[in-house]
Amino acid sequence: MPEFAYTARDFSGKKITGTLTANTEREVAVQLGAKSLFPVTIAAGKGNSHTVATGRVGGAKMAAFYSQLGTLLRSGVPMLRALTVLSQQSGNKTLQVALTDVKARVEEGEALGDAFGRYPRIFNDMAVNMVRAGSEGGFLEDALDRVAVFVELQEELKGKTIGALAYPLFITGVGSIIVSVLLVYFVPKFDPLFNTMRERGNLPAATEVLLAVSRVAQSYWWAVLGVLAAITIFIYQYLKTEKGKRRFDLIKIKTPLLGSVFLNLAVSRFCRVLGTLLANGVPLLKSMDISRMAAGNRILAESIAQAADEVTAGARLAKPLDSCGHFPKTVVEMISVAEESNTLDTVLVQISENLEKLTFRRLDVVVRLLEPIMLLILASIVMFVVLALMVPVLNSSSTF
Repeated sequence: MPEFAYTARDFSGKKITGTLTANTEREVAVQLGAKSLFPVTIAAGKGNSHTVATGRVGGAKMAAFYSQLGTLLRSGVPMLRALTVLSQQSGNKTLQVALTDVKARVEEGEALGDAFGRYPRIFNDMAVNMVRAGSEGGFLEDALDRVAVFVELQEELKGKTIGALAYPLFITGVGSIIVSVLLVYFVPKFDPLFNTMRERGNLPAATEVLLAVSRVAQSYWWAVLGVLAAITIFIYQYLKTEKGKRRFDLIKIKTPLLGSVFLNLAVSRFCRVLGTLLANGVPLLKSMDISRMAAGNRILAESIAQAADEVTAGARLAKPLDSCGHFPKTVVEMISVAEESNTLDTVLVQISENLEKLTFRRLDVVVRLLEPIMLLILASIVMFVVLALMVPVLNSSSTF
């Protein structure tokens, strides 16, 4: 049971502080009243769930939670009972603690969406706003089902992307290990053999470069690792800043081969979230504000924000999206026709599905190209090492 730190005053006005164990802040206030104390402040203490539920929960578990909650509510199970059941059967400690606190807050009269909003690392903005809209519009069960479907699709999309890039990354890792072993352990054994040729000035420049790189890797490997670690830490810290995140998002959509894949995935996420929110009765401007962040790309989000400003001024959605230059012409045309026929929510989901299919076809092509490219690069490096070592040996043998 969580603890709460309180500050209270007695009848004489004396300030009293301490901690109490209770399920909710209201119970703390009742306990203080029973002691003839008037609460001034009540805050989450050491044992409160807010200090525990700070991690993230996997998308698959969250999709199951949304689906189960919607099913329980549709079956007539009261909200508090449904939250209690899901909290007890949850195998994830973080989610269990968060649901316990959400249930306590809902019991106090707080809206479910607001209670979810206290845990942004568990319940994302899209889910929170969908739940709020569903609660206000009387379609909470349908909203939860739509959130569950959306989260499942996002997890499937993420899994396919990671799976497609796994093999090229594996080749890169193996290639780096092979080259490192060659430079540190294999190449230095040839260095003494080339001393005579080096003194005569007959050693090829490629061999000199290879031996120099090998000496640096063998003698100053700690410095090389230190520099690489420093660069990695610098990049990591830079990417945590808003400027760094924006620059990285720009690089992603401008990268050759993969740029169009990243951009289409971001557009697809935006269209699916926007269509889902509109289908659940969320106003267009509010839906655009939520879905632009769900796109996962700050460059695209900025363009969508500018489009929202023009929509506020009375423009149709398709025109500002077209002018930003990040949306494919076919997508803009479909949105334009959907606005005229008042089927924007349905068409946006269709656009998302079509873009995902197109993106996966392109991703498959890119991956098929990456595999031979990575193998060619690795083979070229190994061949350079072999030729740089064998050419001097062959020259010296021909001399004798």
